[in-house]
Amino acid sequence: MYEVFSTYKTEISYTVATIFVLLIVQFLLKKAAHRVGKRSEINFTRTKLMFKYINILILLIAVFLLSISWGMGFAELSLIFSSVFAVLGVALFAIWSILSNITSGIILFFSFPYKIGDKIKIHDKDLPIEAIIEDIKAFHLHLRTLEGELITYPNNLILQKAVSLVEKDVYLDEGKSSL
Repeated sequence: MYEVFSTYKTEISYTVATIFVLLIVQFLLKKAAHRVGKRSEINFTRTKLMFKYINILILLIAVFLLSISWGMGFAELSLIFSSVFAVLGVALFAIWSILSNITSGIILFFSFPYKIGDKIKIHDKDLPIEAIIEDIKAFHLHLRTLEGELITYPNNLILQKAVSLVEKDVYLDEGKSSL
């Protein structure tokens, strides 16, 4: 055991330092996301979704840095990452709508001015919608119309349409409005 430690002392030191620094960065990013969520009165489940995205980012950075610290060269790393990103690019191009909704979900987390419980009107030429926001998910919004109909509205479309606030903090009782 001592031989292994003495042989790989530098790599082990880099590994411990990398993990320690990334844990601190992860903590700071989660704290910042939590602060933004609290200040903007964002539902905690949406904040937890941002925590998942932060975890994925930190994991990718950790794999990259630990690979370098254990002696993998930039040529090998660039080959691996370019291959992985090429496959992911083809796969994500095939499902670009899902990627678009995830990206829109992140944008909505930081800049959507409406909250759960607000009554909004979506100004769509073909299908205007007036409903109460029940939930904001990673891919879509759950909207409840005045008739009690549940509408699942994609996040990427909510960013493309004009939306106006009709009433703030409408009381929701088991999915039905008090209107």
